[in-house]
Amino acid sequence: MSEFASKAVDGGITAPNGFRAAGVSCGIKAKGLDFALIASETPASAAAVFTTNRAQAAPVLVSRRNLSSAGRARVIAANSGCANACTGEQGLRDAESMATQAAAALGCTPAEVLVASTGVIGVKLDMSKIARGIESAHAALSADGGASAARAIMTTDPFPKEASAEITAAGNTFRVGGIAKGSGMIEPNMATMLGFVTTDAAVSSELLQRALKAAADDTFNAITVDGECSTNDCVFVLANGASGVHLGEGDYDLLVRALRTVCEPLAIGIVRGGEGATKLVTVRVTGATSNADARRAARAIANSPLVKTAIHGGDPNWGRLVAVAGRSGSDFVLDGAAVRIGPIELFSGGAPHDERALQAADYLKQSEIVVEVDLGTGGRGASQMWTCDLSAEYVRINAEYRT
Repeated sequence: MSEFASKAVDGGITAPNGFRAAGVSCGIKAKGLDFALIASETPASAAAVFTTNRAQAAPVLVSRRNLSSAGRARVIAANSGCANACTGEQGLRDAESMATQAAAALGCTPAEVLVASTGVIGVKLDMSKIARGIESAHAALSADGGASAARAIMTTDPFPKEASAEITAAGNTFRVGGIAKGSGMIEPNMATMLGFVTTDAAVSSELLQRALKAAADDTFNAITVDGECSTNDCVFVLANGASGVHLGEGDYDLLVRALRTVCEPLAIGIVRGGEGATKLVTVRVTGATSNADARRAARAIANSPLVKTAIHGGDPNWGRLVAVAGRSGSDFVLDGAAVRIGPIELFSGGAPHDERALQAADYLKQSEIVVEVDLGTGGRGASQMWTCDLSAEYVRINAEYRT
């Protein structure tokens, strides 16, 4: 399959054939939907990427174990409002029980259930509410339930994140869909807070795992809101083959591209809806000795509180960008470096262009911003990340999160 075409379609995570979903309220949160089920009508190949945080939540441990034992899954069960993290042996038993109860409702084995939780750390799950959620969500499962599932996994998110696409290659057509949540505590280093992806292509678990990792590296791993890696980060993908399209080793690049088509808008949506965010910022780094060096510098810039507050305030402070690039650990040549805010070059050849500051300040009034730094090495390495500005509202949200 050489040629590639994609078009956006409605449906989110249930856009691919053979998937149903539901989002319901079971009382874990004070109000709103807080429990989601996503189910494949047939067993599906499964893959996942998990948080690299060493303080891993119980659902991460249980889902990792289930995936390694089966390599296939039928169900994703997820709750919001309680992370079930740092909850000891009881937390593990509760995550296992969540998988067991969902399996009983859907008629599969507990090993075919992936579980996820998000919310406050250090609070135990109320399993009577989880049981209610599983019962209600099972009864509500439908091919139109993707939107409610997307809302049910939200915590401080200002809006739900959904994406779906129809992929055509060499005359074959299949679909990919997904939902994600995340708004704060975002610098995944593997995936996002929670991301669930489905496809009706048939793919082996091993190939799916490699493709998901590659797609996540350029999407979910290329975002940051506040530089914080959560205890619960995970992205799951299920491939059930309902389209009749089979993707093999020779289709690896196609599969990565297809997954990226859905993962990228989900990842950008997380940053766009970052806690307190008013601006979506694309950070591009060029002129690096390697792509890895470029990514290192881009990450440092995207996480800099000084850069993020300057952007929030509309201050075209190019000096902050130079300073962060220079201390990022990447190769950096000051006399060859350049800084652009949007199309406006403010620093190059070792000298500022401050006469353009007012033009750059005007550009910073927009809600979507691009900043670019050339590291000046003459190398061809390049990378980009997405971040947001840092506002007083972010401080307020997180100062009051538990209260």
